[in-house]
Amino acid sequence: MRIVLLGAPGSGKGTQAKLLLEKYKIPQVSTGDLLRAAVSQGTELGKKAKAVMDRGELVPDDIVLGMIQERLAAPDARTGFILDGFPRNIPQAQALDALLARLAQPLQLSLLIDVDQEVLLKRLTGRRTCVACGQMYNVYFSPPEIAGKCDKCGSPLQQRSDDNESTIRNRLQIYEAQTAPLVAYYKAQGKLRTVRGVGSINEIFKAVSDIVEAQVRPFGVAVVRPATPKPEVKPRTVPSAGRRETIGSAPGESAGALSAPKKKVAPKKKAAAKKKVVPKKKPAAKKKVAPKKKAAAKKKVVPKKKAAAKKKTPPKRKAAPKKPKKAVSKKKAGNSKKKRR
Repeated sequence: MRIVLLGAPGSGKGTQAKLLLEKYKIPQVSTGDLLRAAVSQGTELGKKAKAVMDRGELVPDDIVLGMIQERLAAPDARTGFILDGFPRNIPQAQALDALLARLAQPLQLSLLIDVDQEVLLKRLTGRRTCVACGQMYNVYFSPPEIAGKCDKCGSPLQQRSDDNESTIRNRLQIYEAQTAPLVAYYKAQGKLRTVRGVGSINEIFKAVSDIVEAQVRPFGVAVVRPATPKPEVKPRTVPSAGRRETIGSAPGESAGALSAPKKKVAPKKKAAAKKKVVPKKKPAAKKKVAPKKKAAAKKKVVPKKKAAAKKKTPPKRKAAPKKPKKAVSKKKAGNSKKKRR
């Protein structure tokens, strides 16, 4: 379960992150907390960050990313994390994606808690924090039972020095200019979901939990499934000369009991029997029915009948009556000669 919480200052990201931590037992990773802890502990990155902050400059992204990487390597972050307060702009989001890709822990959800600006002003100017346990209140929406005292431990409440209207309006303008484009960035990746951050804390958390259950849980199941089918693959038999042995059996024991039934049902013998029967019968049947004899019978019958029909009507009988005509013509010629004489 790997989540990034987005929202303007006062939207309730920190409150919802703590509730998610309690329900799903995954750590909340806040860059502000990381910086303060690194500086107080005097780590290598903490020393670099302190030197930058002492000059009044913003801590570079590479230092912040290094702290995030160290935090995600902790045992409690193996099942997931909730990033709160980072990234704040597009370059930071791109650098975070590259880091999580190297760690094989890509983000699964970017959750935006959307609140109108006027509501944000009241939330920020009216919030109070317990100095002992960190419990948060708001003089407009969720005031304590006793003004100025924590309901849980009775410790005094305090207001942050930067929770004044002019400072808050400036912070909201910075958010709109730099952080709001992250909404389009994660929307393009198909990871953005939005919750309307208005109502009671429990109502908002119910909406947040419903989105987390629908969006994140399926990814978690899909990551675990590919590891299960590996034991089912059984390329465990090793062929040896004359026998087969299985890996994992006692030394000297063979798998003869398993290989014996395979030798009785040999597929090679069946294939050999088919090859002997099939080719001999088919060509013998073709030789008996020879097409040449039929052609010979046709040649003997057809020409004899046609020739007999021609002999029955001979052309000589038609020419017979022409002979007397020629004879008559000769006699007429002889008579004509006698008359001339």
